[in-house]
Formats: sequence, structure tokens, C-alpha cells
Amino acid sequence: MLLVKLFFSFIWVGLFSVGGGYAAIPLIQDQIVHTHHLMTMEEFSDLVTVAEMTPGPISINSATFVGMRVSGIYGVLLCTVGCIIPSFCICLALAHFYYKYRTVSGVQVVLGSLRPAVVALIASAGASILLLGLFQTELHNVVLRDIRIVELVIFVASLVILRKYKVSAIAIIFGSGVAGTLAYALMGAV
Repeated sequence: MLLVKLFFSFIWVGLFSVGGGYAAIPLIQDQIVHTHHLMTMEEFSDLVTVAEMTPGPISINSATFVGMRVSGIYGVLLCTVGCIIPSFCICLALAHFYYKYRTVSGVQVVLGSLRPAVVALIASAGASILLLGLFQTELHNVVLRDIRIVELVIFVASLVILRKYKVSAIAIIFGSGVAGTLAYALMGAV
């Protein structure tokens, strides 16, 4: 029964994650953390971190990791296929209709109106991950005194270095990992 639940959850994610992998993160979070309670928010945050670091689309990586975490190899297969099938079918249909009707002005209006929704989904996923990283909790449980100072300093420093000095994202990720490890090692030694 759990495998069927996972399969249909990822079919739902694949159907409604308009805008790419990052738009799927809030949908996966809703299905796995809130609806079916298969993971905690902290586990989901770790999953997103690993899925981002792994080569490939983040939605498929997330589906694969959720499947493995919850049901092993059968979960991997069902979650990944469930995530891919809707996108594959929709892309085939849209490609056919787009090439047939791309000059119609109404098509351009619809595509233009989808952009703000996609930006909102991506911003929502980013805000959830940021709050979880800085407070280890979700939005409705945020208390300012619980802020994690090391993570805040690393976040601000990474943002400044990324924007001002145009350092590559890979170097930022590696440097943040080293800085966090050193900071917690020093704090543990004191």
C-alpha cells in the first residue's frame, strides 16, 4: 500500500511541478512531509541538500532519494517513474501543440502568465529551505532566539562572496562545508 501511495504522490508531483525541478520541491514536501508523514522536515531538508549536490534534475533525484529512504529499490523505481511519466506525456503533447500553434498570440499570453507562478513556487521552496537551515523549523514555528548563528554567518558570507566576487557556486558549496565543519569542530573543542 505504501508503494502505491508513493507512486501516486510522485505522479501528482510530476503533473503539477510546472517550471522545472525547483518548482517540484514544495510539492514533494507537501506530499512526503505533510500529507503522508513519511519524513520529518529535517530529513526532507537533508534530502534536498543531497539531491542538489547530485548530478541530474533535482525533482528526479529527490524522488529517487525518497523512494530509497522509504521503501528501498522498489520505492526508487516507483517514485522515479511516477515523477517522470507525467512530464514525459505532457512534454510530448505540448511539443506537438506548440509547434502547431506557436504563432497564435493566445499561446504566448498563457506562457507569459505562468512565469509569475513558477517564480513564486521557486521562492517558496527557497524560503522553506532557508528557514529550515537557519532555524531548524518551518515558518509557523520560527522564534528569533532560536537562530543558528554559524549557519547565518555562512549564509551571509556566501551570498556576499557569490554576488560581489562572482565566485563559482561549487567553490561556495565546498567552502561553506569546510567553514561549517571547522566552526562546529572548534565549538565542540571549546
